Amino acid sequence: MEDNLYGLMDWAGIEAVVYSEEDRPHDILGPHLVEEGLLIQAYIPSARDIKVRLLKTEKIYSMTREEEGFFAVLIPKIKRISAYAFIVTYDNGVTQELTDPYFYGQILSETDLNRFSKGIHYNIYEKLGAHPMEINGASGVYFAVWAPNSVRVSVVGDFNCWDGRRHPMNRLKDSGIFELFIPGLLAGEIYKFEIKVKGGMVVLKADPYANRAELRPNNASIVCDLNGYQWGDSNWLSTRKSVNHKKAPVNIYELHLGSFKKPGTDEREFYNYRELAPMVSDYILEMGYTHVELMPVMEHPFDGSWGYQVTGYYAPTARYGSPEDFMYFIDFLHQKGIGVILDWVPAHFPKDSFGLAAFDGTCLYEHLDPRQGSHPHWGTLIYNYGRPQVSLFLIANALFWIEKYHADGIRMDAVASMLYLDYGKKDGEWIANKYGGKENLEAMEMLKHLNSIVKKRKDGVMLIAEESTSWPKVTGDLEEGGLGFDLKWNMGWMNDFTSYMKSDPLFRKGRHGELTLSMVYAYSEKFILVLSHDEVVHGKGSMIQKMPGNLEDKFANLRTAYGFMMCHPGKKLLFMGQDFAQYSEWDEKKEIDWKLLKEERNASMNQYVKELNSFYREKPALYAWDFEEKGFEWISSQDADHSIVVFVRKADNIQDTLLVVCNFTPVVYENFLIGVPFPGKYKEIFSSDYERFGGKGHCNKRMKQSKHMGADGRMDSLSITVPPLGISIFSCTPLEATKESSKRNSRRK
Repeated sequence: MEDNLYGLMDWAGIEAVVYSEEDRPHDILGPHLVEEGLLIQAYIPSARDIKVRLLKTEKIYSMTREEEGFFAVLIPKIKRISAYAFIVTYDNGVTQELTDPYFYGQILSETDLNRFSKGIHYNIYEKLGAHPMEINGASGVYFAVWAPNSVRVSVVGDFNCWDGRRHPMNRLKDSGIFELFIPGLLAGEIYKFEIKVKGGMVVLKADPYANRAELRPNNASIVCDLNGYQWGDSNWLSTRKSVNHKKAPVNIYELHLGSFKKPGTDEREFYNYRELAPMVSDYILEMGYTHVELMPVMEHPFDGSWGYQVTGYYAPTARYGSPEDFMYFIDFLHQKGIGVILDWVPAHFPKDSFGLAAFDGTCLYEHLDPRQGSHPHWGTLIYNYGRPQVSLFLIANALFWIEKYHADGIRMDAVASMLYLDYGKKDGEWIANKYGGKENLEAMEMLKHLNSIVKKRKDGVMLIAEESTSWPKVTGDLEEGGLGFDLKWNMGWMNDFTSYMKSDPLFRKGRHGELTLSMVYAYSEKFILVLSHDEVVHGKGSMIQKMPGNLEDKFANLRTAYGFMMCHPGKKLLFMGQDFAQYSEWDEKKEIDWKLLKEERNASMNQYVKELNSFYREKPALYAWDFEEKGFEWISSQDADHSIVVFVRKADNIQDTLLVVCNFTPVVYENFLIGVPFPGKYKEIFSSDYERFGGKGHCNKRMKQSKHMGADGRMDSLSITVPPLGISIFSCTPLEATKESSKRNSRRK
C-alpha cells in the first residue's frame, strides 16, 4: 500500500507546499479520487501523527508521514469523496480534531471572477475579505484576496501561530484572487495575509477588504460579521428617497469624532460611537443643523492625519468602537432625523508597509512610475485608476458605506488631485495623458462610473466633491459630459470671503470684489459654501481669530460673516467649535472648548447661530432656488464706499421673498435708502445686531412701506437703519397682496 501511495504522490508539488511556494495547494492537499481509491494529503507543521476519521462510517485510517509535517493516506475502493476529519497529535502531545480546509472546492463563481476582472462587481466586498459562513454544514471563515503577482499567499493569525506554511490559499485561475475557507474559525479572529513575493521575500499585509481592524498601533485585521445589527431607520431611508436635496435645506455640521468630546480621564482616550451618538444628536438637534459630516472614520494609523491617510477602507476606526457600534451611531442619528455624510479619501493612500503599498510585491494599487504614482508633498501614493480592479476597489467601497452603514452622503476629499496629473508637481514630476494633456482621464472615468452607479440606486444619497479648481461640470449631468456629483465645495468663495473678512473694515472698500465675485460663477456648479476644518488649523486661526478689530468688533464681524453665508446661494457647512466662536485653532488631541459656552459672548454667538440655522430652515427663499438664477437678485452690489451689499432671495411664492442688507463697516447708517424689488411692506424679521446676540440693537422695529422714490436703479425704495458690522433681513409683502389682505379684512367686518 505504501508503495502505491508513494507512486501516486506529486513530489514536486509536495516540495512546493513544504517550502511555502505553492499557489494552488488544492491540487496537492485535501481529497483526490484516484483509480485506487481516495488519496488524502495534509501538511501540518509540528504534527507528530494524523489520523483520518470518515464521518459517514466512523472508520479511522492512519496517515503516513512522508515529509516533516506532510502526511498522506490512500483509502482503497472509495469512489466518492465524503466528509472526514483529521485527528492530529502535535509534538507537544496535544491532540486536536480538525476539519480539512482543503476539502472544499472553489467558492467564488466564474461570474464573480469575470465581473471582478472587468471592474463591475459592485458588491465585491461581499466576496473579498473575510466572511463568516457555513459550507456543507461546517461553520468557518472564508478568506479571499487579490494579489496577482505574488508567488504564494497564506492566511495567518493566532489560530495557526502566524505560520504561513499552515494555510496557503488557492489561486483562482488567472484572476489574481486567492481564496480559502477555514472551518472552525469565528468572528473576532485576528489575521493578516502573508505574501511571498517574487524574489522570496515574505511580507505581512492587512486585508484591504477587512471590515474591522485592531486599535492602533496594532494593525492586524479582525474577522467581523456585519449582518447581525438590527437597523431601526427604515422610515428615514424611505423618506430620504423622496427628498430633492437641491431644493431642500442642507446645513452641515462638520465634526471630528475624536475631538468633539473626550472622556477627560487617563484611562480612556475616546468615547465609544454609542456614547457619542446622543451627545452629537442632542447638540445637532439643539442647533438645528440638518446633517453631520464626519471627518474620515475609516481605519488609519496616524491620529495626526485626521483620518485622511486611510489603511482600512472597509473598516470604521477602532478608536471609537466596533463596526456595530458605528452602525448604532448612524442609526441613532437617523432616528433623530439627522443625516450622516462620510468624508472619503479616494485620492491617495499612505506608504505604511502593512497597507496597500506594493501589496503583492509590485505596485498593484498604485502606479509603478512615481511621476504617476506618488504625491511628493503629501508623501502618499496615487491609485492606478485605469486598472479595473483598483477602480472597483474604490467604487465598491463608496457603495459599501452606503449599503452597509446607511450613509446619506459621501464627500470625496481632494478631487482636484485626482483630476490633474500635475497636481502639486513641478515640471518633470508628472506624465501627460495620451493626448498630451494634464487631465487624468482614468480618474475622470472612475468618478463618472461611481456617480452613475449611485444615481441608479435612486435612494437619495448625495455625492459631494471637494474640488478646488475651475474644472468644468463637476456637478454637471453625466449625459452632458459632467462628472455627475450632486454638490461641490465652493473653495473659491471660501478663499475670497475669508480674505475679505480678515481685512480691516477701513480697507474693505478696496476689496469689494472679493465679496461679490462669487455671484459671477454661483450657478456654474451646485455649490456648498464651506467654512471647514481646513480653515482653522496650521496657523490660519479660528474663525473668530480671523476677524479684525477689538473683541466686540470680532464678534460682530463673525455674526455678519455667518449671516451673509447663510443668505448667499448654496448649501452650508460649518466646522465644530466655530458656532460658539472658539478662540483657539482646532487641535485633534483636545476636545473643542465647550467651557466657552459659559462665557456671555460665546454663548450669545452660539444662540445667534442656533437662531440663524432655524431661520434658514424655515425660509424657502434661502434654499429652494439655490441653483437657479431666478432665486437671487442684486439690489446693490457696487457700493464699495459703504461696504454694503443688498440682495433678494426668492422662492416659488413671491411672499417668501427676503430682502437682505449686509454692512461690513462699523458705522451705523440711519435713514439709509435702498431699492426694493417691488412696492410693498417690508418687515425686519432677523438681525445680527439684536442685543441677545451681543449686538447694539440698531434695528428696524416697525414694518415699513416702500415709497415710490428711485434708489439703486429701482423705482421704489425703503429708508432703513443699517446696523454696524451687521446683517438685516426683511420679509417682503407685495403691494397687491397687501391690498387683497385689506379687502378680505374689510369683508369680515
